[in-house]
This record gives sequence, C-alpha cells and structure tokens, in this order.
Amino acid sequence: MPRVSEDHLTARREQILAAARTCFLRKGLHNTSMQDLIKEAGLSVGAVYRYFKSKDEIIAAIAGGVVGGISRRIDEIATQQLPLLESLSELLDVIDEQTGADGAFPIALQVWAESTVDPAIQTIVYERYTGLRASVRVLVAQAAERGELPPGADLDDVTSAFYALIPGYGLQRMLIGTPDRDGFLRGVRALYNR
Repeated sequence: MPRVSEDHLTARREQILAAARTCFLRKGLHNTSMQDLIKEAGLSVGAVYRYFKSKDEIIAAIAGGVVGGISRRIDEIATQQLPLLESLSELLDVIDEQTGADGAFPIALQVWAESTVDPAIQTIVYERYTGLRASVRVLVAQAAERGELPPGADLDDVTSAFYALIPGYGLQRMLIGTPDRDGFLRGVRALYNR
C-alpha cells in the first residue's frame, strides 16, 4: 500500500476540523454529533476516526489551534517591550480578529459554556486558558520591570485582572456589539490612571 504524504494527512485533519467548526456554528457544540461532523467532512467514518477518536478530541484540537495562534501573537507582542496598555491595545486587535466572521470566539463561547457541565471539556478549557494566562504574565512582568506597576504588586494578581480584560472585551463585543476598541481602551486608561 502506498504511503500517504504528510501534506495529505494534514489536509484531511484540517478538513475534519473545518467541518467541525461549521457544524458547531450551525447546530451548537452540544447538539453536534460525530455523525454530523462525518457528514459535513464528506469522509468515511473510518477516515474521521483515524484522526480523532471523539468529539472531545476535535474540540481540543480546535481550542489548541486557536490558543496556540493567540499565544504566538502574545509572544510577538512581548518582544516589542510595549507599555502594558499598548500591549492591551495590540491584544484587542487579536480579539477583534477572533470575533469576526472567520474568528474562533463564537466557538470559544460554546466551549466555555459546555465546560461548566462536561468535565472533559472543562479540562481542555483549563489547560488552554491557563497557558494563555501564563503568556500574558510575561507582559505583566515586563511592565513591573519598567516600573509601570506599584512596588510590591503581586504579578499573579495583576495578571489575573489584566487577563480578564481580554476575554471580557471579546464577550461584550460578541454579546452586545459594544464597546468599540477605542472606547474600551479609554475606559481602561481612566481606571489605570486613578
């Protein structure tokens, strides 16, 4: 039997993940079955199960891809050594991309909701988002080194508060359509300068 190229394997995997995204957006995470994913992918049952043994594995792969991309963007921002609020501005650009038509934020909302009732999904969310928070901590540590934070500020406490701004902005944009990026930044600056 001829060997299948790595490019072919990657293309099939991406085909399945794209089908899953389509199904999740159309039917919702909870209401999408593996049969729905298989039909949407246009592949055989065996072909899909060759790559993913369960819907949870597909969710983990989607979350891993999104979080990995965002983490790389945070790392790029960290190399710029920007003031913390300028880093936030850059992060909001990332969130705006993810809340757009091709973004992952709509699926992320479903994953977050499902994590409250499904322990397997909760594990996925915990692993992915604690990893993101660790990336954000680098930005906070840089701010502390530059003297932007009060002396003795606990970096983990500041990271938790700063990190909450990022999905908080995305949630508001998805759920109610506001605030706009500039208004949000003005609000944060007003709080930050008190």
